[in-house]
Amino acid sequence: MNGPPESPDPAPRSLDQRLDAISRQPFRAKFRLRGRELATAELKGPATMRWHAYDLIAKRVAPAEPVKDGKQTPYRGHPVFVAQHATATCCRSCLQRWHGIPKGRELSRAELVYVVDVICRWIERQVAGAGGPDRGRRR
Repeated sequence: MNGPPESPDPAPRSLDQRLDAISRQPFRAKFRLRGRELATAELKGPATMRWHAYDLIAKRVAPAEPVKDGKQTPYRGHPVFVAQHATATCCRSCLQRWHGIPKGRELSRAELVYVVDVICRWIERQVAGAGGPDRGRRR
């Protein structure tokens, strides 16, 4: 795999609907980009976030049997990590349960692109909604 392809963006509305459904789950709803993670996403921009997401997913989640599966994604430290937990793309069990991507085999190219699209869309929505009066403040 040579790097993240551009998303064809065929159905952003269905992606938003999926994200809205996942965000109704109480555990997933807690995640927000704040502080350093929000600043990183804003400063680096969408193209760099896409590269980071692609690289992290390819190394940590895409293998058939990821190292420390279920515990391989930190909760903080990078916008992609926060997004993975918010979007249920943090491990193979979550991918299977929430996105219908089976465990036990390497992610296909299309699945990898889909996971990156989900993460990047969530980050985009977070950055777009970050301009309010409580910007960056922890709750």
